[in-house]
Amino acid sequence: MQTGSFQWMKSINKSIVLNKIRSEGPISRAQIAKETNLTPPTVSANVRELIEQGIVKESRLGDSQGGRKPTMLVINSSDFYIIGLDAGPTEVEFGLADLSGTVIHHLRESISLTEESEFLDVVKKGIHDLLNEIPLMRDKVVGIGVAMHGVVDVATGTSLFAPNLHLRNIPIKEELEKEFGFLVKVENDARAMALGEAWFGSGENVTSMVAVNVGRGIGSGIIINGELYHGEYDIAGELGHMAIDVHGRRCACGSNGCLQTVASGPAVAERTVESLKEHPDSRIWELIEGDLERVSGEVVFAAAEAGDQLAIDILRQTGEYLGIGLTNLIHIINPTKVIIGGGVSESGKYVLEPLRRIIQERGLTQQAKQTKVVLTEFGSRATMLGAVALLLVELFQPQ
Repeated sequence: MQTGSFQWMKSINKSIVLNKIRSEGPISRAQIAKETNLTPPTVSANVRELIEQGIVKESRLGDSQGGRKPTMLVINSSDFYIIGLDAGPTEVEFGLADLSGTVIHHLRESISLTEESEFLDVVKKGIHDLLNEIPLMRDKVVGIGVAMHGVVDVATGTSLFAPNLHLRNIPIKEELEKEFGFLVKVENDARAMALGEAWFGSGENVTSMVAVNVGRGIGSGIIINGELYHGEYDIAGELGHMAIDVHGRRCACGSNGCLQTVASGPAVAERTVESLKEHPDSRIWELIEGDLERVSGEVVFAAAEAGDQLAIDILRQTGEYLGIGLTNLIHIINPTKVIIGGGVSESGKYVLEPLRRIIQERGLTQQAKQTKVVLTEFGSRATMLGAVALLLVELFQPQ
């Protein structure tokens, strides 16, 4: 399943047949022909080649429609693999998953670097480590998906700007394809997360959806009519840079009052530090042992879990800020559902109620007020699974 084999699969007819089996299997050859308008001989020829390749298999006999019982087809999901990477600002998460999204192996590598070469070395090492887990199945790897924080040129697979790593113009696709010989797809992390939710999570079968990644920054991925929306210059979904208060804090992007200056993980920590001076009895002081530099979103959540009122209030206020940003987004995109992921989402029990309340108060119509907002089902693995989905789109969906 090197790059050449992958392209062999990407004929229009094979993609149509594959996607039909993936979405509706077990399914017979006759039913595929009937529902795709491909001729029965074309379907049979493509199915035969896909079975020979090993990506499709026969499962059981179906119900008779007056003649012989048809042989049903399914995707051989457990015999092929995709490597997915979530390249965040402090660590890279690696996952080896089968075509159903089941993670077989998983590892993390911390990153503390300033050079492009160091970043690529960490990424390559992690991929080699995963491949070493399946030495006899290397030829069953479909490809590598990379979810990269920051601005990504999707066409070339280049990380144009990774702000938290202070890196620019990293040729991720070029370097990894040269190193491993697999097809590589690179996408912004929030958009990859949205794709993962659409393929594996609560966004499945939802035609219009926004997935919001709330961590050190705030980004979103937008699904419209079942497809990922990039915008003209690949910056669609930069929710974190929506202005909430033009006279507010300075953002890393150079503007003032962006949503991520009040609702991201670092913003939660900053607001906590400012408030602690007036709350000497807060449990947070004990958790940080008096060192304000140790305040983080994780510490605030831990304090809230211990019943600390200051921490609870700060997280609820964070939910209100997110609610304002999401209300604006709902008025522009009008999605069926919003899915929240990222580190701050782990505080969902404190954040969701005020977030939903703000949407209900500010939504323009009754339907907008009732927009469904949920937490990701995948926790910290949501973005890595999104990276896996990048290859599934390439494999199954006709271009």
